Amino acid sequence: MASRALAIGVDAREVLGRPTGVGRYVTEVARTWAADPTLPHTFTFFLPADPRPDWPPPDPRFRVVVVPGPSSGTWWEQTRLPRALAKASLDVFLGPAYTLPLRVSCPSVVFIHDVSYFAHPEWFGWREGLRRRWLTRRSARRARIVLTLSSFSAHEIADRLGVPPDRIMLAPPGAPPADPPDPTSGPRREPIVLYVGSLFTRRRIPDLIRGFAAAASQVPGARLILVGDNRTHPPMDPHAIATDAGVGAQVEWRRYVPDAELEALYRRARVFALLSEYEGYLMTPLEAFAHGVPAVLLDTAIAREAYGGAATLVSPGPTALAEALVPLLTDDRAHAAAVAAGRKRLRRSSWSDAAQGVLAALTRAAHS
Repeated sequence: MASRALAIGVDAREVLGRPTGVGRYVTEVARTWAADPTLPHTFTFFLPADPRPDWPPPDPRFRVVVVPGPSSGTWWEQTRLPRALAKASLDVFLGPAYTLPLRVSCPSVVFIHDVSYFAHPEWFGWREGLRRRWLTRRSARRARIVLTLSSFSAHEIADRLGVPPDRIMLAPPGAPPADPPDPTSGPRREPIVLYVGSLFTRRRIPDLIRGFAAAASQVPGARLILVGDNRTHPPMDPHAIATDAGVGAQVEWRRYVPDAELEALYRRARVFALLSEYEGYLMTPLEAFAHGVPAVLLDTAIAREAYGGAATLVSPGPTALAEALVPLLTDDRAHAAAVAAGRKRLRRSSWSDAAQGVLAALTRAAHS
């Protein structure tokens, strides 16, 4: 994109600690920018603490400004960050995780991935929900451009936050590179059903465990591995649900695993399953497809938009999930067809396109 050089600022808090969806998105977009030597812009990443040694990607156009303070909540964003932004002489600023510092003085873009706080307030504690709704609504009004991941979320943002459609732009996530196909003489994958993502109420963890239990009764040695922090409200206990369903010894829950261990799990698993009833997008099915793992998802508007024809979409309830899992765990032909569909879907997702989409929004905001 030919344009004058911009001084771009990014709130990069989400790359700290144990990065999940937003942190991974910011990391991949930054890597893509670094890989393009034609970009004339400079990028300043604001953090409340020193980043890990491998972040950001090495590039003379990148710099890090550490503004000490707590990274959680809103205090750092609304009190410490605005002062640092004012000193940085930015042309435009990106808030990649739902909210902005409301006193930012330069043009801004906010990334609102979904509006679950508005659509389903019952899924969140009253204090968290109130804070999120208040700040997200005001950030959407403050920003010149609102970025989101899907057409589904764009309609939700327009309807629930009153943002004019012409101020909403899309930047769907890219996909990781695909593993080489498994050699035909290689060992069969283990009968593992893998779930990756924070445990939210909307992701129907009890249905996932009970559906797995029904499938496991027909698949010797089947196991379910859950990877993700427990953020359900009200809190639920995966171990207790698994024990109640009679599969306590076959269900394993890990709150977090390093990237290398997660890669190993994807390469061992036979099926990926996630039954979310409300998302702005789901990135983890793309990770599964890249590792040759077919996905089973709840049949929702966003699942149809993002993965229709590539994933197995099921109706709510444990029975439908079990009926989808059994053939993928036991039938090599059904499994191979699902893997091929997932690999085909990968070709529609590019981190280059995502990075260009974010940059287009920043450029438009800076020039508007």
